[in-house]
Amino acid sequence: MTAIAALATMQGSGATQGAAWIGRRQVESDMSDNGVFEWEDLLDQLRPLGQQMRDRIPERLRTDPHVMQESMRLLLSGVLRTANDAIMHDRSHPIFVPELNICQNIFQPNADTVYKASLIERGGTYRIRGDRGTTRMMILAQLGPDTLRTGKHHPAQDANDFDDLRIAPDGSFDVILSPQRPAGYDGDWWELKPETEKLMVRIVACDWGREREPRFGIVRLDAEHAAKGRPTLAQLAHRFSEIPMTAAVCAMAFPDKVQKLRDEGLINTLKVADFSQMTGLARQSYYEGAYELAEDEALITEVRIPKEVGYWSLILTNELYETTDWYHNQSSLNAAQAVVDADGVFRAVISGRDPGVHNWLDTSGYSSGAVQGRWFNTDERPTPSMKKVKLSEVRQYLPAGSVLVAPQERAEAIRERALRAHTRIIW
Repeated sequence: MTAIAALATMQGSGATQGAAWIGRRQVESDMSDNGVFEWEDLLDQLRPLGQQMRDRIPERLRTDPHVMQESMRLLLSGVLRTANDAIMHDRSHPIFVPELNICQNIFQPNADTVYKASLIERGGTYRIRGDRGTTRMMILAQLGPDTLRTGKHHPAQDANDFDDLRIAPDGSFDVILSPQRPAGYDGDWWELKPETEKLMVRIVACDWGREREPRFGIVRLDAEHAAKGRPTLAQLAHRFSEIPMTAAVCAMAFPDKVQKLRDEGLINTLKVADFSQMTGLARQSYYEGAYELAEDEALITEVRIPKEVGYWSLILTNELYETTDWYHNQSSLNAAQAVVDADGVFRAVISGRDPGVHNWLDTSGYSSGAVQGRWFNTDERPTPSMKKVKLSEVRQYLPAGSVLVAPQERAEAIRERALRAHTRIIW
């Protein structure tokens, strides 16, 4: 099945409207007679994405000019993501490029995670070397058929934890990925699964700006030529011709996800979510639901933190399922940022106005959106409760010892949060 055909058959994750038109357009004229994919071809094939996006937006939001303008940001994020590959990728000379982050806010990235990806050829031999850093997690997912290119989600082929490697005192590591361990090699080795054609690294930090970010690179050891040389005309044309479809997949994946949560009756309540078939981590569990709040309302969420857990967090999204800007708003909290009460319960207040408590999740101007949390590496997977209350009554529902924050303290905390977030390495 071609990528366009696969896109046309996507179920439940978007990018279907207009895909058939793009497919016909590509069949008719992907390239000029001299094998060149022209700039005009790119613009012509991107043009239908505007109407596709308008059709994907839930009907109740289509009259909101603010939401509709934000949907253009989502389209630009999709184009940006696929442009990285079009410019940089070569499966024989791979490089890790940004997959998801604050700028490429697609597929609802976790606020604490930097995602980087590299396209590879199946069956190759690759070396990854670098500095592990001190972030909470660093995990490589081996992915089969690429969602960006097929329009369909697939479970990960495997997941490899960098903490399983031999890490030198200075943080350095060196590992080879290949179908079989190289003869005579006794260093760190991971088996490259037969269907793997893309590697994605998740770098999870909790104490932003204090944890040392990893640095790493990848090379192919069995390539015919060590030097990359000049890309061929066919290679360039193919990479550029992928942009319209992959941009559509990125941008159209989830703009109706919050509406689907609402349709399930999950408004101001949470349920367990399964992302194992969508490259989610095997040892990670999720919960989510939609929220809807008036200006004078708040949600109080409560959950007892598992005694043993590798990582946990809580984040917000807007109606288009873009993760709310977590650099410049306190719209997410994790184990290092939050305060857990003396009874072992994490209580947070979700609201549009500051309730004056430490564990505030700022909706950042969005009266509705989604709440999502995750647990990693724990046998306990509790789902938090949620209670809607008047903002003026919030403190009546919190323990007497809850940590309070004055307005000036909050302003300084937000500035400090932004500075720390800016120090993360997203390339």
